[in-house]
Amino acid sequence: MLHAVIPAGGSGTRLWPLSRATHPKFLHPLTGTPDTLIQATVARLAPVAAIGDTYVVTGTAHAAAIARQLPDLPESNILIEPSPRDSCAAIGLAAAVIARRDPDAVMGSFAADHLVRDTARFTEVLRDAEAGAQRGLLMTIGITPTHPETGYGYLQCGAVVDGPVRVVDEFKEKPSREVAAQYLASGRYLWNAGMFVWRVDVFLRELARQQPSLHDGLVRIAAAWDTDDRDRVLGEIWPTLTKISVDYAVMEGAAAAGLVATVPGDFGWNDIGDFHTLGEVLPADENGNVVVGDDATLDGGKPEVLLHDVRNVVVVPQSGRLVAALGIENMIVVDTPDAVLVCDRDRAQDVKKLVDELKERGDTRI
Repeated sequence: MLHAVIPAGGSGTRLWPLSRATHPKFLHPLTGTPDTLIQATVARLAPVAAIGDTYVVTGTAHAAAIARQLPDLPESNILIEPSPRDSCAAIGLAAAVIARRDPDAVMGSFAADHLVRDTARFTEVLRDAEAGAQRGLLMTIGITPTHPETGYGYLQCGAVVDGPVRVVDEFKEKPSREVAAQYLASGRYLWNAGMFVWRVDVFLRELARQQPSLHDGLVRIAAAWDTDDRDRVLGEIWPTLTKISVDYAVMEGAAAAGLVATVPGDFGWNDIGDFHTLGEVLPADENGNVVVGDDATLDGGKPEVLLHDVRNVVVVPQSGRLVAALGIENMIVVDTPDAVLVCDRDRAQDVKKLVDELKERGDTRI
């Protein structure tokens, strides 16, 4: 069994105004079921990670909501960051705490806000990744690409290690469409989904080699984590930790040293990065329209959403008002109590620009 770590941070700015800093997307039911994204993440990890070996790393603003949504998760397994220090500090903290509790542990890290359709296949891939981790490799789950995507980083794959396990020669940044098409045609590249499996001792050793000050700080925090001295040590050390992603801090350098491998994943993965993507992965009506939470009704049983001569529209009704649309197509309509978003689906990635402008204004509705 794995020790599963779920970093749960960020505000999902491309899903504004549904996703907010105080209530980000992983706390919303965007799976096509009543489960929130983080609940679905824990559920699909259940075959490989007991709930007592599952950890969530999150900020102070989200800890209480996560505890309510995951009532079976031990309170001591919610690791609260005083402030965001990027993914390496979050994942490294979990690795260091787990290593104190179980030095021989194999750990997996899985984002709280991803969607996986084929959980049985997902479990099979994790078993293969665990086998690679037991060999001392830092494993990452690569997603078999289905189109020349420019919004993801890529893994350049090399020699076969054993079975489906392949060496990762290099991490590639988000490419242009032309380069992405070349990657797809070569058959040597996978999408980098940010899912990792490794022995905690191997990861911490590599962290110490590449980021010694970050490693030393996290080890000192972990040593105090289950003591009365935690808050003092955390408050003293955490703000001094290097703010860097785990890819930049560890994985790219480890790949150059031949220590990283991957298992291709073809289990219906999506990171639900914007409303257009949400419209692609959730069930649609005969006109291609997706209503998020379309089982909700107003008082008297009237539908929240009324669509007439509408095609390929994503509607997110969250205000309790009736949302009506007539004669439009390829649009996004999000209705919340304090903000309404209307935009073309082709501009879904640009919703972040609105959030950036609100930040500049000092507006708190973000």
